[in-house]
Parts: sequence; structure tokens; C-alpha cells
Amino acid sequence: MFFAIGTPPASAEPCPDVEVVFARGTGEPPGVGPTGQAFVDSLRQRVGDKTLGVYPVNYPATDQWTTGVDGIRDAGAHVTRMAATCPDTKMVLGGYSQGAAVMGFVTSAAVPDGVDPATVPKPLEPDIAEHVAAVVLYGTPNLRAMNFLGEPPVIIGPEYEPKTLKVCAPEDFVCSDGLNFAAHTSYGYDGLIAQGVDFAASRLGLEPAPPAAPPAQWDQLPAPQPPPAPAPPAPPAPAPLATP
Repeated sequence: MFFAIGTPPASAEPCPDVEVVFARGTGEPPGVGPTGQAFVDSLRQRVGDKTLGVYPVNYPATDQWTTGVDGIRDAGAHVTRMAATCPDTKMVLGGYSQGAAVMGFVTSAAVPDGVDPATVPKPLEPDIAEHVAAVVLYGTPNLRAMNFLGEPPVIIGPEYEPKTLKVCAPEDFVCSDGLNFAAHTSYGYDGLIAQGVDFAASRLGLEPAPPAAPPAQWDQLPAPQPPPAPAPPAPPAPAPLATP
């Protein structure tokens, strides 16, 4: 079961202006994972002179989804601690694949049906949502995927619903009705990161991304030169003189 007992480590954090709390996907190395790093790097370019902190959710991220609750507990404890010790920090919660499910459950207002409340973390206090500016989830497992895994569906809590964006690649078999397995690994290089970054930036009150440089215009290029005129034809050879 996704919800089981786990104990996250405690850590002290500074007070940045913005902090990304990101849970990596299954099988990714400790840290925020490639998708999370692409999100952080892109958002960092948008914050200007503000400080940006990053907290990688501490959980195994293995194919044993029973350990997912370790991430729920770790992320929930960290968010609660940040709200208390750094009340002016605006947090952005994010996750990819299994990590998206983890962060979705962090926002849930109630323990899912069929789960023993004594074995899982309590839902966050409602006022914690005031410290969360945005929730960006990439490739969130849908009902079909969670049923296949034997886990309860991911339900975003009402306090977080208006500030949540779920980004799903077309035909991604995890978050859509499609069956494209490769699509689930396309978030880092298929322009989908920008969707989540733009949403988070708008929720943070940051400036819009600068427009991409336009392609070169023809009137900015040297005018084409006319082709050289053909050489005049050579005069005909003189006729031979007649012999008397």
C-alpha cells in the first residue's frame, strides 16, 4: 500500500524568498531528478534578484510504491516547518510521476477511503496553504494507473486546487488515456517544463518570460545581387578568302 509507516529526517532550512519542494520520479537518483532539475533551472531564470531554495523530498522512489508514504510524511513535515520558521517564503510544490502522486497526497484534505488514519500522516493544517503559491505536477498517475498499482486515487485538496497545475504529455500512459510509454519520459525536453514554470511564475507574481527572439527578417539581410550579365557572344570567324 502507498500509505505505510515511515520516518523522515529532520533538517534546518534557510529562509529564501521562494522555495521549490520537489519529489522525483520512480528510479531517479536522490535529489529532485532530471524533470525536477529542469523545472528548478528554468524557474531560477525567472526569479530575478529573489533567492530560490530547493528541497528534494526524501523518499526511496523505488517501484515499491509502499514507500511513497515516506515522501508524503517528509514533504508534509518540511512544508509545515517552513511555514512556521520562514513564514514569508513562498513555496512551490512539485513532483514527477510517483513524486507527483506523493505531492498530490500532501495536499489532500483527508486520508483516502480505505486507509487506516493511524498509519499515515495527518493532512496539513488548512492555514499551511497560505504559504504555498503553486503546485506543479508532471505526469500525475491517473485513476487507471493508481488502480493498477492498488493505490487510492490522488485527490488535490480544495485549498490547493486553484493553485495546482497538472501537466500531462499527450498520450502519456500514466496520466492520460493513451498508451505511449515513451511520452512519460518526455517532460524534460518536449517544452512541457515551461508550462509548469509559467504557471508557477504567474502565481509567484513574477514577470512573464521574455519572448523568444524572432527569426531573421528578409529585410535585415543583404539584398540579393542580380546575376552577372552573360558575356556577349564571340564574333563569327571571318570567311576564308577565295583562291583565284
